[in-house]
Amino acid sequence: MTLLPPSELRKVTEQSIFPTPSTRLTHLINGFQLSPETVVLFLAILIGGGTGMGVVTFHYLIELIHHLMLENFMGAIGVWGAWTLACVPALGGLIVGLMRWYAQDFGPGLSSLIAASQGVEIKQQLRPVTKMLAASVSLGSGAALGPEGPSVEIGANFGMLLSVILKVSQERQRLLLGAGAAAGLAAGFNAPIAGVFFALEVVMGTTSFATSAVSVVLLAAVVAALIAQVGLGAQPAFALPVYQVRSLLELPLYLGLGLGASLVSLAYTEAIRLAKAGFAGSIPGLKFLGRIPQPIHPLMGGIILGIVAWRFPQILGIGYETVEAMLQDVEFSLHLLVVLLVVKLLMTAISAGSGFVGGIFAPAMFLGASLGSAYAKIITLLFPAVGEVMAAPPAYAMVGMAAVLAASVRAPLTAILMLFELTRDYRIVLPLMAAVGLSVWLIERIKPNFNSNLNLQQIGLSELKDEQAEIVQQILVEDAMLNFPKKLPATLGVIEAAMEMTRDRCRSALVINQAGQLVGILSLEDINRVLSPWQNSPYSSIEITSNLSSKTLLDICTTEILFAWHDELLSEALDRMALRGLHQLPVVARDNQEQILGLLEREQIALTCSLAVTRMALQNYLSEKSTTNTVNDQESRVKTP
Repeated sequence: MTLLPPSELRKVTEQSIFPTPSTRLTHLINGFQLSPETVVLFLAILIGGGTGMGVVTFHYLIELIHHLMLENFMGAIGVWGAWTLACVPALGGLIVGLMRWYAQDFGPGLSSLIAASQGVEIKQQLRPVTKMLAASVSLGSGAALGPEGPSVEIGANFGMLLSVILKVSQERQRLLLGAGAAAGLAAGFNAPIAGVFFALEVVMGTTSFATSAVSVVLLAAVVAALIAQVGLGAQPAFALPVYQVRSLLELPLYLGLGLGASLVSLAYTEAIRLAKAGFAGSIPGLKFLGRIPQPIHPLMGGIILGIVAWRFPQILGIGYETVEAMLQDVEFSLHLLVVLLVVKLLMTAISAGSGFVGGIFAPAMFLGASLGSAYAKIITLLFPAVGEVMAAPPAYAMVGMAAVLAASVRAPLTAILMLFELTRDYRIVLPLMAAVGLSVWLIERIKPNFNSNLNLQQIGLSELKDEQAEIVQQILVEDAMLNFPKKLPATLGVIEAAMEMTRDRCRSALVINQAGQLVGILSLEDINRVLSPWQNSPYSSIEITSNLSSKTLLDICTTEILFAWHDELLSEALDRMALRGLHQLPVVARDNQEQILGLLEREQIALTCSLAVTRMALQNYLSEKSTTNTVNDQESRVKTP
């Protein structure tokens, strides 16, 4: 009898058992003959209820494991000295590593689920229970992460699971995914409004503020928040102080805090990215980490975290107690605030990179509170006169929390509404909006977020996988440009140009002067705009004909031109085209903008990207086939006497 590994055995078991309840649920819903809108609202209530109960269970599991680790386990070994605190994260890392070895995979993350709702196929199975257990062990043992990410993924997995069971359309699948994400954040933070805007802003995109979408997401968030309040209490995540407005002249100080928040969030996200790449062995000097089995990584991260926590125990776990102490104006020295800011940032990156399971919301708010408190103390120290008329450090800690969070997750509305919902104080809104707006604007300028779901979607490539999107972003402009674009003289008449472009089937052309220099770009839209009055004009055809005959291409073409460099990344040129709504860009040399090298068009970009993806898939297929043939040849030689 052949024994399957645990992961494969569980796949077979799930596939044999799962269809029966899914079929029953489908038949039950279809039996009521409800309208599609009613079915979606019913599913929103189901998602909200399931997510609320899941989040309540998740929080109780964190408390249980925290009690077992820091009270029972530490009570047994604590007699050996304070250094034994380092054993708690190490033990948690060992358990998470064993779970990774047993399960092989904890299932897709939120970004993968969002991609799946847009049509991208995901190979990972949905395992919300396994991931919830791993997150409970991670956070309960002191990993420097937060519970909000797993809470959102509990709801998102539930929404995706229902959409797969009921085989709904892609649009409704995305709607149920957003409802689950909103329910998860609403239950996790007891902030239903912020949960709704998180779903609309991050999961479904800012263009999805349709009435039907909002109603479904609202219903799921309300049900989840109600269940969470029953199970966990109605109090908000933080007991925040009353915000004090000392002077309207403080607003420039909050803008300075927004500047600092953008820099901290940039360091935060880059540290997480580098830590993940380091443990994967993708960074020179750390390639040996890639050869270490992945289940060992959480143990390594737990050991590092434990050693640091021996000196700075405040960085352990979610960190809500430390954040609330800062908000209640408990005395923290400036030196300690700066050290906690740096150490928490590094330990969060190591926790996420080594394989612990958790979110980045809570650490971002920890960093924001530390930054805001330190910023207020520095201003008071450097400018004592200003310090007498400015608010206390907790006010800046509150605004710093939202500013760092908004810049880290690129969700300004969610951060603003979340803090407003937690404080329930309208007076904080103005400085909050100023700091958050500046921090997000700066982070977009410093590190633009090239989103394949936005710009690539405009050229028909929204269904790329992560590795395919990386290939696309490595293409240069010269690989996608037309080397011999259509060129027309600036003195050519409109009718002659229309006839010539129609004959050559060109959408756009470069307009050049007598010296061969580029003076404009002409498109079919420009010509059609000039010819359209012919059908509906009240003037005689003779008058229109005379007007058209007097117009040249220089009169109708676009003369304000943006250029693309032949050696720049195609993604950068596509960003500029998307920002201005352009369909083409002339390609010139960096040292001579008058030298036209080609023309970049959206259609050609789409073709080039598709060819690159196909070429990569073909190369992988041929490589795998060659490897298989080599193995077969070696086996046949071994069997041959």
